[in-house]
Amino acid sequence: MPNPGPYTLDSTYLRLRPDASVEPLGVDERFWQRLIDGQLGNFHNEYLVTSHAFETDWTMWEMHPNGDEIVCLLSGAVTFLLEREGGTETLELQTSGDFAIVPQGTWHTATVSEPARMLFITAGEDTQHRPID
Repeated sequence: MPNPGPYTLDSTYLRLRPDASVEPLGVDERFWQRLIDGQLGNFHNEYLVTSHAFETDWTMWEMHPNGDEIVCLLSGAVTFLLEREGGTETLELQTSGDFAIVPQGTWHTATVSEPARMLFITAGEDTQHRPID
């Protein structure tokens, strides 16, 4: 059983497991590399809960092939761009609590109109990135 906290998403992310258990994951400068290298274990059918601050537009498109992603605006304002058949769909997140559901396999990026903090619930295994053209 994990320590009940308190925690902050600035220094601790959460792993949501298929059995409905939660594992706090300490975040440091090597977190993403450890995740990519498999040092944090297999994330198959699991979700990762994170929070990130953004002052500028994203520089990459990303796509999650193994599940939907929930993105909740905590502060600021952003526009999410989803690559859809026939064009790009825009989703305006303008008020704290606004959220978007990014469907599995959908390429997406964001532009920042006001410095923002967002909460992500991601099926992140095998996430792909590509540069913005």
